[in-house]
Parts: sequence; C-alpha cells; structure tokens
Amino acid sequence: MIGKLTGTLGEKNPPQVLVDCNGVGYEVDVPMSTFYNLPAVGERVTLLTHFVVREDAQLLYGFASAGEREAFRQLIRISGVGPRTALSLLSGMGVADIAHAVATQDSGRLVKIPGIGKKTAERLLLELKGKLAPDLGLPGHAPATDAQADILQALLALGYSDKEAQAALKPLPKDVGVSEGIKLALKALAR
Repeated sequence: MIGKLTGTLGEKNPPQVLVDCNGVGYEVDVPMSTFYNLPAVGERVTLLTHFVVREDAQLLYGFASAGEREAFRQLIRISGVGPRTALSLLSGMGVADIAHAVATQDSGRLVKIPGIGKKTAERLLLELKGKLAPDLGLPGHAPATDAQADILQALLALGYSDKEAQAALKPLPKDVGVSEGIKLALKALAR
C-alpha cells in the first residue's frame, strides 16, 4: 500500500526513524545498513517501504535500496522468520553477503546473526536457494556451477577467506570436476 516515502528526516532512534511527509510523520523501522546511510536530521530522505498490517499493529519498514526491500520480502515469506528477524539479518549482513551464503549453503555465516539459530539458518538456506542471487542481479558473485560451489565451500572450510577462494575459482575451467578443481585452486593459492 505504501511503497515509498519522501520527506524530511525528523528523528533517528535506531532502528526506527521518523519521516515527516508534508506534516504527517511516519515511524519507519529500518535495518542498520540503511540507518547508517541516512542523512542528518532535518534533511530530505527517500525510503522504499514495506507495509505490514497485523491484528494488533500497522508497521512500516524502510530500505535504502530495492535489493534490500526484495531480500526483506523474500525473508518474511519463510516460516518462522518475521519482520524483526529479517531486519536483524539485513542489519548483520549485506544483501550480497546473504545471497552468497545462500549460494554456497554456508549456514555458519547466518548463525552469527543474533536471533538466527542453526535450524532457522538451514531453513533460510533451503527456502532462499535460487531466489536471492538472480533476483538481486548478483550473477558474478555466486559460483556458476554446482561443482564450483562445492570447490568454494571446500576452500572456505580449509580456512581461506571468501576473497581468496573467489580469486582461486576465477581461473578454473568451467567444466572442472570438484576434486580436480580443489587441487588446481590449492596450487593457485600456494603461489
């Protein structure tokens, strides 16, 4: 119903802001990633929004980008994940990080977020598989094949950083097998 707000930023009280739109003040809950990028109080602000109507409340959630809002909408569709949990997840990880965790099926990254347990993390990975990365325009961030995803996961499990593992994946042939790909990636990383 309310898709976007443009007005003057009236108050900033994390995680809530007040946006004054021609004399009407809207209380909007935002993830911390959006909150940190807001202008100073008294300046103009535009937020994309998601409106939730419950039996006991009407709540407005705001986002700096369409990608954040779409990720939020995907998250709240999952059983057991409400708006507060989705905001917490978006506050603790960027959209690209969430999409990458889903692509690599890395529940360890999700469990580090307050309010996300092991079962919830596994449910998120299962439900979001194939939904986040393509919708958010991140094709270059996720591995192109299942074999590459397995190679990446193996390198991460061996203690290499995400950046190192991604760099080791780039020169590999697209049709490489998992075991051969791991060997080639380890050789590249050893240099």
